[in-house]
Amino acid sequence: MIGSLTQFRGASASPIDKDAGQAAPLSVASLRAGFGDHVVLRDLSVKMRAKALTAIMGPSGCGKSTFIRCINRLHEEIPGAWVRGTIEVQGQNVYDPAVDPVELRRRVGMVFQRPNPFPNFSIYANVAAGLRLGGMRKRSQLDAWVEKSLRGAALWDEVKDRLEKPGSSLSGGQQQRLCIARALAVEPEVLLLDEPCSALDPVATQRIEELLLELKREYTLVMVTHNIQQAARVADETIFLLLGELVEKGPTSQMFTNPRDPRTESFISGRFG
Repeated sequence: MIGSLTQFRGASASPIDKDAGQAAPLSVASLRAGFGDHVVLRDLSVKMRAKALTAIMGPSGCGKSTFIRCINRLHEEIPGAWVRGTIEVQGQNVYDPAVDPVELRRRVGMVFQRPNPFPNFSIYANVAAGLRLGGMRKRSQLDAWVEKSLRGAALWDEVKDRLEKPGSSLSGGQQQRLCIARALAVEPEVLLLDEPCSALDPVATQRIEELLLELKREYTLVMVTHNIQQAARVADETIFLLLGELVEKGPTSQMFTNPRDPRTESFISGRFG
């Protein structure tokens, strides 16, 4: 395994047995974040289920993308950005000074709104990049992990005969699945997805949604989506944000049929957003 969890948490940490059904739980407490004097997130506290897909919904500008970028510390890469509060993965605060952000981003993978395969890299090299960065050099090992990751992203059968072709030669939906394969290759504990289907056509969107239903059996998934129907189709739980505040969180089926907060009902019914 590339970049062990022990490295992420420190030498005293105990490895997590995935087979025991203890994939990475994610906990957020009193999270505030913003840019300069502008506050984007206001005192968010929430826990997310392991081996489940949590959708994050809300109108544009409510802080959805900022929220997930705080989880793997991409938010801090923006000039003027700041974060307060605690985010824990497997009980470890990701903002602890001892945590290496590069290692964290292997453990907490990210798939962006638009597919972003590495330019001038082959399909094979895109998937193998993180493995090589982690020290894997033996070709037979790389071959096995690349195939496993592409199979995990439901892409192997479509690309197995053209692995040396540029990743950019694939269709948009295939490129997005390639990016998912690239993230899966280093065995993340959590996979973040920032509107992964917004740039895709309906057929490609369906393929990604089918893939997410498979992946959530093994991974903790957190997905930003502007598509209410998509959340209803694939999410186990849903978080509703408004003006940077957590309005409601609960099982998706309950939230969509019997929301507790009238603001949630107004958003789901399309009265604003």
